Amino acid sequence: MGLAASGCAKRETPVAEGIRTHTLHLGNQNEPATLDPHLISAATDMNIAVALYEGLTCYDEKTGNPVPGVAERWDVSADGLVYTFHLRNNARWSNGDPVTAGDFAYSIQRILTPELGSTYAYMLWPIKNAEAFNAGKTKSFADVGVTVVDDQTLRVTLGQPTPYLPMLAAHSTWMPVHRASVEKAGRMDDRSSPWTKPGSLIGNGAFVLAEWQPNARIVLTKNPRYWGAAQNQLERIVFYPTEKADVEELNFRAGQLHVTINLPPSKIPSYRQQSPERLRIDPLLSIYYVNFNSTKPPLNNAKVRQALARGMDRAAISQRVYNGAFPPAQSCVPPGVAGYVPAPGLSFDFAAARALLAEAGFPGGQGLPPMAMQVLNDNVMPKAAEAIQAMWQRELGVHLTIEPLEQKTWIQNQQTLTHTVAIMGWVADYPDPTTFLDIFRAGGGQNFTGWASQAYDTLLDQSAVTADPSARLALLQKAEKVLLDDAAIAPLVFSARTYLIHPAVKNWEPSPLGIHRYQLVRLEP
Repeated sequence: MGLAASGCAKRETPVAEGIRTHTLHLGNQNEPATLDPHLISAATDMNIAVALYEGLTCYDEKTGNPVPGVAERWDVSADGLVYTFHLRNNARWSNGDPVTAGDFAYSIQRILTPELGSTYAYMLWPIKNAEAFNAGKTKSFADVGVTVVDDQTLRVTLGQPTPYLPMLAAHSTWMPVHRASVEKAGRMDDRSSPWTKPGSLIGNGAFVLAEWQPNARIVLTKNPRYWGAAQNQLERIVFYPTEKADVEELNFRAGQLHVTINLPPSKIPSYRQQSPERLRIDPLLSIYYVNFNSTKPPLNNAKVRQALARGMDRAAISQRVYNGAFPPAQSCVPPGVAGYVPAPGLSFDFAAARALLAEAGFPGGQGLPPMAMQVLNDNVMPKAAEAIQAMWQRELGVHLTIEPLEQKTWIQNQQTLTHTVAIMGWVADYPDPTTFLDIFRAGGGQNFTGWASQAYDTLLDQSAVTADPSARLALLQKAEKVLLDDAAIAPLVFSARTYLIHPAVKNWEPSPLGIHRYQLVRLEP
């Protein structure tokens, strides 16, 4: 009888076990392409990187504003050109080595090295001569405005005032890498170096990489050498790459996850009614947009792009596909960013779209080749593409096919401009309009459109040297209008963070940037 009773005992779920052992189980949608902070381009990879590394500053979850990280404080000169970061004397790498100003200088040199080919290197371009070094125009890193004053002091000199520089310093591109372990595995500019594998990765964050089973799970364990380890109540974090939100929702209900990364929009009404305490819809500075490859005919014709942009009923897509959780977007910059009023783009108008197509030489879509729209292979993006497909076919005579892809391929195809049309998403790196607008500069590392405009770049350049905040925002608004009027992209919807969370998870703050400092999170019965 005793053996039978034991055999029928209910097995403890990972969620229940996690609450007992302080192990947080998280959905993370996609398999990481990399855990190298200087090569990361996906928000889901950044979710893991913020646990493994720490920059000079960190993001405050609620506001996105900078708070002390490795730098316990910083000073800025009266002219706004010189930032002096004072590092904690108890900051350590996970192997016990001290984290020094020299580590940050080396890491800045690494990401700016042209041979590394970081698409995000522009996040450091405000530094004096950083862009020139990144472009190979300046060969000596000594010309770049980075000075190691001593082990605990890093001086950064800018080419022009950048008031949001401490926000940039929290981004993954500013995170340090451990020189000895990077160079033990190969050259500093080797993109395929194995230094980020378990057992090799030396980080300075609150957690260390213990296990990485591709397409299964990534396990991080508490870093006892992290300067703030005493306040960190989590012992482990387990990330699960799960592409399908409906699978993730099932895993949540089965006690496999404490927090999902997404929730299928179709499930929102039932959770609102039956389990509102587990449903979260948090504001997120993020947008989904149709990404045109303007280097490919017929999309090199602005009137064709404008027609397609006008041929989308965003309000209908918002309701039918996203259950109203993602509002329709008519601008590139979401509302509520640093007091900025976005410039409205081309409004939905089927008649105007048909007229534009006719002016471009394709009346009723005649003569237009079929186009393939590349989308992320999740539960929602293909449905948005299907809605657009139906509208363009019915109203414009445009034939669209849909290609669902895994995240790595979806991003790579757009990076290399091997797509024709795609749906792309962007989450703010910092709470300022430039985090959205700078990506569409000519030749920019994140400009996956092939579009270039001297007028646009000039307005952004002028805004960068304009001290008056109102005048600066006005210039940015003019730039956004150039982008949207030319239909370099077609805004679709502003996204929100719609997900499920177990009541035991505490200190999980709504985050407009989608970033969480896991060392502040607790699990309580």
